[in-house]
Amino acid sequence: MDNQTLYDVALQLARQAGEEIARQRHQLDIQFKQGTELVTQADVAADQIIRDGILSRFPQHQILSEELAPDNPTDSEHLWIIDPIDGTVNYAHLHPQVAISIAYYHQGEAQVAVVHNPFLNETFSAINGLGAWLNQQPIQCAATQDMRRALIATGFPYEKHDIPKLIQRLQAVLTQCADVRRLGSAALDICWVACGRLDGYYETVKPWDFAAAQLIAREAGVQFGHIHPVAEGLNPQLVGENIILAVPALFSPLQQLLQQADALFASQKS
Repeated sequence: MDNQTLYDVALQLARQAGEEIARQRHQLDIQFKQGTELVTQADVAADQIIRDGILSRFPQHQILSEELAPDNPTDSEHLWIIDPIDGTVNYAHLHPQVAISIAYYHQGEAQVAVVHNPFLNETFSAINGLGAWLNQQPIQCAATQDMRRALIATGFPYEKHDIPKLIQRLQAVLTQCADVRRLGSAALDICWVACGRLDGYYETVKPWDFAAAQLIAREAGVQFGHIHPVAEGLNPQLVGENIILAVPALFSPLQQLLQQADALFASQKS
């Protein structure tokens, strides 16, 4: 079993799921998980398509997915991480910034990644060590050197208790960078850093939101890490709290800027 075979499977299943969510988009049954997080029947249907496709080929592999297996452990030797619809709110409101995200991890290391947007006909993908692509054409991140010229993306959670802290970060970024984008899909935000449409991204997300995109970004030359150090013993590739990705020259300045914003917020609270 080689990475190319796994890549081909991920690509095929992402496209199948994309066709399904496009078909179901105009007759949605909208629900809310925990009363706040929007989910549709298309999320579940796409999750099932990808899950069935993986297990029919690799029955011993484990799956972590947002809808059907959100609590599965992440330490399996062969692990697939799936977000059947990243950007569900966009999806339900007929916005185009929507993606299916599929990643394969071997012993905790991302090997294969596909992020497919069926509404813009864009497929970002990567194989560990071989590069990253948009619609099969190689991509590379921007060469931005100056924070004042940087376009940075972020997002905001369904739960609102951290909003004051996030506004402190946002103010710092808006003050020091060119502008901010909030597009509604973490996976696509990260892929947009990978292909040069953005210069950086930060947010706290779930593993399925970024598991595929972070490999695509790293293979395109983006630096990936966290605003604050990850606790010892955790796999940084699967820790979604306070992730940060940026073009190489801007990673440390952006990281320091966000750390300073957090420190200022903490001092104001005390």
